[in-house]
Amino acid sequence: MSANVSPVKPSKSQNSIETVEDFENQDTLIKHVDISIVESEKRANGTLHVRDHYTVYLIDLKVKEPDYKLVQSKISTIWRRYTEFEQIHDYLQVTYPHVVIPPLPEKRVLYAWKKSDTTDPEFIERRRAGLENFLLRVASHPRLCFDDQFLNFLQQEHGWRETITDSGYILQAENKLKSLSVSIRLKKPDPEIESVKNYGKQLETNLGNFLYTRSKIIEKNYALCKLHAHYGKLFSEWSVIEKEMGDGLQKAGHYFDFIADSIESIAEDEEQLADQLKEYLFYAAALQQLCANHEALQRALENANDALNSRISERERAAAGKAGLMSRLFGGTAPDIVRDQTTRALDTKIAADRAAIQHAAADLTEFTKKALVEIEYFQKQKDKDLHESLVSYITLQVKAAKKNLHTWMQIKECLQNM
Repeated sequence: MSANVSPVKPSKSQNSIETVEDFENQDTLIKHVDISIVESEKRANGTLHVRDHYTVYLIDLKVKEPDYKLVQSKISTIWRRYTEFEQIHDYLQVTYPHVVIPPLPEKRVLYAWKKSDTTDPEFIERRRAGLENFLLRVASHPRLCFDDQFLNFLQQEHGWRETITDSGYILQAENKLKSLSVSIRLKKPDPEIESVKNYGKQLETNLGNFLYTRSKIIEKNYALCKLHAHYGKLFSEWSVIEKEMGDGLQKAGHYFDFIADSIESIAEDEEQLADQLKEYLFYAAALQQLCANHEALQRALENANDALNSRISERERAAAGKAGLMSRLFGGTAPDIVRDQTTRALDTKIAADRAAIQHAAADLTEFTKKALVEIEYFQKQKDKDLHESLVSYITLQVKAAKKNLHTWMQIKECLQNM
């Protein structure tokens, strides 16, 4: 499939997205296909003695409707590296600056409660699930899902890297990075966007603190539960020398071993819930990126207005016959014909400045219109997802506490029946 022309375009115009309801009623790729990452595989580059190991993930694409023609084949699979996921993510971020781009899962282990790295099988599996979630998020977004480069990412086995590089997004990203690296101080910040920006910072801080606290708690809880294995060993050894109490002590020892072993599954379940919260930790950064993009456009409009005001002042001085610095120093004055030429040239530039202001104002208005819908949709999605994740986290803690309480009651019963 061509990188520039997709075979079928979405049936509804993206320009018609003016409310969250419009957003949710749009056609999306996920309504027509099933997307999943079914497995991961470790590979190596280089010679036998110097090898670079990396992991690839198998994307599986299945069309749900027989007559759907937006994808090349009804069933297709393709291997992608994490770095390729980074490419498509960066491309979407540059191409759709008004969108809260779905984030990728962590590149390195964050807020870990035990030693782990990117080669750990558990981490790779969690990353696989996170990458699958990223694809589902993009495929469910009406502005992103029909992008040609994203469709190519799902299907084009050879030459995709060259295709997306040729799109010029890297140069755009570098230019944007340079412009955003300069501290922007707006004369009149948009209060609504400023509020969203501050919220994004606070959300990032709160989720970071939550994840840090959770990692410390599970670390200590894991160590504490594992210590119960010492009770198990002690009671089992003790049961050997006790004739009357032997059976009770041995059973109690088994229950202590159960407490020590049960923390493994709890910790695994917690990690999956932590990944859901990490997604919104990264979403908070994406939200701030959108606000930074808005600030850049607003700053461009302010610069255009400043340029116009400066040009008008220059024109007024020229029309009044005021000489420049060199003329004042050497006593010369510009003749009328030179003054007329100067003012006419400045009039042309002023007209161009006004056109630039109109263009910048139109860009800002269009961006703001789209961005506010995106932000509202993100907030609605965030409220639902974080509510489910936090309730699931608390439910897990209650379940674990009840299980441990039940085990302690059984230990008590064993000792009472001795």
